[in-house]
Amino acid sequence: MTLLRSAVYGGVLAGLLGLGACGTKPMMSGSSAAMPMMMSGSSTMTSRLSGASEVPPVSGTASGTLDASLDKQTNVLSWTVTYSGLSGAATGAHFHGPAMPGDNAGVVVPLSGSLASPIKGTATLTAAQVADLKAGKWYINVHTAANPGGEIRGQVNVQP
Repeated sequence: MTLLRSAVYGGVLAGLLGLGACGTKPMMSGSSAAMPMMMSGSSTMTSRLSGASEVPPVSGTASGTLDASLDKQTNVLSWTVTYSGLSGAATGAHFHGPAMPGDNAGVVVPLSGSLASPIKGTATLTAAQVADLKAGKWYINVHTAANPGGEIRGQVNVQP
């Protein structure tokens, strides 16, 4: 009975360490294949902003991109919004939600400071905001005097 118990415990320990019979390396070995999965502390987000994505659509040649990351431990969202071709100076820029593509929603995080491209910033999100963001229910838009409701918009795409 003691021998059987030792074998079971040994098998459980080996499985926990990633030493199973499938030929994989131990999870804590420092292998580069295992480390990103274990050490990844952030989610990345992107978006392509255009007038066609506004609701209602805005015609024009303006475009932009969002590159952002969310720290999974602190819920700090960091972003860079780059744009060009607006009809005039940006008068506002915000993350909105919760809303799916084609729907409008209120501001959840205003972008403050200089609104000249590139716009960079950070904000600490609530648990509810993180849930909506991860569910794809946020969009970002940039406003101008000619288009006070938003000139370019893009749904935020979250990668795990």
